[in-house]
Amino acid sequence: MPKKIPLRQCVGCREMKPKPELIRVVKSPEGEVSLDFRGKKPGRGAYVCPQAECLKKARKSRALERAFSAPLPDEVYEALEEQMKAGDGDG
Repeated sequence: MPKKIPLRQCVGCREMKPKPELIRVVKSPEGEVSLDFRGKKPGRGAYVCPQAECLKKARKSRALERAFSAPLPDEVYEALEEQMKAGDGDG
């Protein structure tokens, strides 16, 4: 039987996509927000397509703030955009 691929919703475009195609944005128990390319970091996760456009939409609609129930400073979004451009920087 084929392995079931979990679907997750992008907080930017609101489309359901296979989890491996999305980048997980994670808020650690310490409150630090970062991109999780492997999907293994502990904490609250929200998913976004690997396109800058989706991150922009998520920022505009404050989707990550809602997902994490916490305000996110602009620096966090800027860091996420940088991380996304760089690809898998592993932390």
